Amino acid sequence: MYIKKPMEIENKSMDIIEESMKDVAFTEEEKIIAKRMIHTTGDVEYRKIIVFQNNFIEAAKKALQKGITIFTDTKMVMTGINKPALSKTENKLLCLIDDERVFKMSKEGGITRSSAAVDLAVQEGATAFVIGNAPTALFRLLELCEEKKVSPDFIIGVPVGFVGAAESKEALRSVSLPQISTVGTKGGSNVAASIINALLYMMVKRE
Repeated sequence: MYIKKPMEIENKSMDIIEESMKDVAFTEEEKIIAKRMIHTTGDVEYRKIIVFQNNFIEAAKKALQKGITIFTDTKMVMTGINKPALSKTENKLLCLIDDERVFKMSKEGGITRSSAAVDLAVQEGATAFVIGNAPTALFRLLELCEEKKVSPDFIIGVPVGFVGAAESKEALRSVSLPQISTVGTKGGSNVAASIINALLYMMVKRE
């Protein structure tokens, strides 16, 4: 039977994804996030590479309930976050990749714009970091954490790619901060956004 309604399609997709998850041991809330990631990518193999650490979901929900500034490393992450759901909370998004100050910091410091954007985000009070594209952003965030310049409420670290992505996420998993990451090269802005969306959908009613 042809299904026309978007939520019917999504629910059917989630049922199919559920069938693929019998060989993994997620909590019920972890499964909600994992299924959203799989739904976004169309890749059930994600179930084997998702790593939750240091009470990520509990910490993230607590932070989102109070209202925080959430850094995103790309416009694609920011665009992918469900705005109606976000608007029902006190949280705000901060993407600085095209900020003139970032261009200047990058040029003067000989660093990537992604790294510079993290520095500026910390200065502007970001306490949650959603990184889906740039390993250099994640590496820089970890440096700032080590220097005790920031103590994130939570980190979503799922940069994608073949240069530095796997290594940056491995470095993330070595620190005791609330986090979610993916093992290896897979990830991306869409995946990062899907994680925030899953958290928001736990908190507010979807339209």
